Amino acid sequence: MDVSSRTDELAGLRRRMAAMSGRPDRHAVETRDPAAGVLPIPEPLSEILPHNGIPRGTVARFDGANSLLVAMIASVTRAGGQVGIVGMPRLSLLSAVEMGADLSRIATVPDPGIDPVEVAAVLLDGMDLVVLGKVGPGVGAADAVAPSRARVVMGRVRKQSSVLLVAGGTWPGAQLTIEARVLTYRHSPLVPGATDLDSARSGYGRIGGMRLQVTASGRGRQSQSTEVDLLARGQGADRTVEMVSTTSARPVLAVAN
Repeated sequence: MDVSSRTDELAGLRRRMAAMSGRPDRHAVETRDPAAGVLPIPEPLSEILPHNGIPRGTVARFDGANSLLVAMIASVTRAGGQVGIVGMPRLSLLSAVEMGADLSRIATVPDPGIDPVEVAAVLLDGMDLVVLGKVGPGVGAADAVAPSRARVVMGRVRKQSSVLLVAGGTWPGAQLTIEARVLTYRHSPLVPGATDLDSARSGYGRIGGMRLQVTASGRGRQSQSTEVDLLARGQGADRTVEMVSTTSARPVLAVAN
């Protein structure tokens, strides 16, 4: 792709971002409340994150179960924020809807081309959260980012009061790292009203949720962990998924074999 075509593509991306905010003649970033200094996240995670959320102007790394990543995206859009997703064509937007996401507030660039970091940097001008993911098999989008370029992008993150979340890759100087690990799955038996695995035949039933261990670490602060449950309720078009702390969830059961 030549320089002029690339410039036109980025200009078109900026116009689409502005249109998402309902003000196509101005950048979407101008509609945000600058007083909101923390990006909203699922409430059960608040105790392990600085200031009960992710501070705006932060570059963070994410690694592990994408279910938590989807829950964070849903939380931001529920609160009225705009989210850009770069280089993650397999991320389930259906799961995001089940968690309450507003799809009209999500811009996706599944194939960002040869420079996904540049696309993510453009999205920072109008998005509250930009998720930068993988662009090839086993290759993190930000794996080859030079420290000098990383500093430039981080300066843009601070200027725009956005959050850049690098999923599955590395980023020199990232201020925060969030990791999610699946501990166990919840079994949802087919017998109405059943609450344990004894009511289901071996190999029958559905996965009705999972328990995650979430760990947050960063510069100048100790690593902190918590456990949360994702609970699925209903089926088909009525299916919803809720994140709750383990203290308010039912006992977790292993999946039947």
